[in-house]
Amino acid sequence: MQSSPLLLEEPIRMASILEPSKPSFFPAMTKIVGTLGPKSRSIDVISRCLEAGMSVARFDFSWGDPEYHQETLENLKAAIKSTKKLCAVMLDTVGPELQVVNKTEHPISLQADTLVVLTPDQDKEATSNLLPVNFNGLSKAVKKGDTIFIGQYLFTGSETTSVWLEVKDVDGDDVTCIIKNSATLAGSLYTLHVSQIRIDLPTLTDKDKELISTWGLQNNIDFLSLSYTRHAEDVRHAREFLSKFGDLKQTQIFAKIENIEGLTHFDEILREADGIILSRGNLGIDLPPEKVFLFQKAAIYKCNMAGKPAVVTRVVDTMADNLRPTRAEATDVANAVLDGSDAIVLGAETLRGLYPVETISIVGKICAEAEKVYNQDLYFKKTVRYVGEPMSHLESIASSAVRAAIKVKASVIICFTSSGRAARLIAKYRPTMPVISVVIPQLKTNQLRWTFTGGFQARQSLIIRGLFPMLADPRHPAESKSATNESILKVALDHGKACGIVKPHDRVVVCQKVGDSSVVKIIELED
Repeated sequence: MQSSPLLLEEPIRMASILEPSKPSFFPAMTKIVGTLGPKSRSIDVISRCLEAGMSVARFDFSWGDPEYHQETLENLKAAIKSTKKLCAVMLDTVGPELQVVNKTEHPISLQADTLVVLTPDQDKEATSNLLPVNFNGLSKAVKKGDTIFIGQYLFTGSETTSVWLEVKDVDGDDVTCIIKNSATLAGSLYTLHVSQIRIDLPTLTDKDKELISTWGLQNNIDFLSLSYTRHAEDVRHAREFLSKFGDLKQTQIFAKIENIEGLTHFDEILREADGIILSRGNLGIDLPPEKVFLFQKAAIYKCNMAGKPAVVTRVVDTMADNLRPTRAEATDVANAVLDGSDAIVLGAETLRGLYPVETISIVGKICAEAEKVYNQDLYFKKTVRYVGEPMSHLESIASSAVRAAIKVKASVIICFTSSGRAARLIAKYRPTMPVISVVIPQLKTNQLRWTFTGGFQARQSLIIRGLFPMLADPRHPAESKSATNESILKVALDHGKACGIVKPHDRVVVCQKVGDSSVVKIIELED
């Protein structure tokens, strides 16, 4: 995984471009979040997704019932067991999502330059000139000239499956619109998005709360993807709700930025959230297309400097139906990595796509190539300058570990941790080599029963670029009284050897606590 010192600013040897990509235990440092659904829910397909590089499984509750998703999750557990690949679970809330309801499920053809009425009366049948919606306040939220987008599968933007409307008139609860392009809506559910308009619905809906308190609690979800996050208060409210449910206190909240309101309050949201998901499908509707890349770069930079994971969506849409991405999509994936993304979310591509395994594999390969030319030196200097002086004790140790590893060309950094914070800080400085985070479980009691912590901490690092966790034997302490903790270090090195990232005569940087102090040491391996 040691990346080449080659930078994009330097001339690239054309011959090196033609060299085949080398297979590795870790397809890429950048993580891949796969959405599980109809085409990716069998044990066999999930197993191959894990082998291809998926490290987080996303469960999208915009469709499907809890029983359906539970079956999929049980298959995921079986796949984890058979492949011995750790995988985290993300619950994606529905949030204040507006939907067109088509109870008949017959395709609806909409013709350009004709009129269609949006009505809150869900008892009416969906037709080419009448579309029932699940929101009573639409007529109060919009005005003449506003733009409304209706589509399926997370806004692919395809002109044949999504439609743009312009509000012509508001009459009572009904909204009359001019259809701007011909399209056929197929299926039972389409999402409706009103550009740059605030929808007066709670971010965490009653349906979301019920799902979290039942399905989420039952399965100890690692991540909550909070759809349509608009204010920092949305994150605080979600965290307060999670804290009512035992282990869910440890669940991390990723704020999904999908509209102008979330963009406007981005800085406050970032301070409250554990990570950020840039939902570019919806943002591409709220923002002019030429502005989306500016927000992506600015938002990822802020996440990087704060040491919080930045996750990008909507990268290889055409792979839902095709075996290869377009040139633009392949470049987009690489640019997301070069911008500093921690992870890539695959939605429709794995949910309903024909090639879920191939999609994960190709995205991983593109990420790996981009990582080879990522300007780590420039990034490191920028991050150190942003943090400023005096640095905190942990920040200083983390940056020193990364600097040392790069200077001695270490093959891996091994970090012993119980909370996961030290490993996350090391990953913040984007080392060019993998970081093995050895999570030491801690024994806790509530006077009635004993429990081990560590599972959450290990799985939650599966969304952070360059961080690869392993759970240690709880009998080995994370803190050592001497400068070495040979037994646990040997386990970590053996893991590295098994993964193919540690070889004889390699140098390894180890970061651990010794008594009250944190130390960084460099070891050279023998035969």
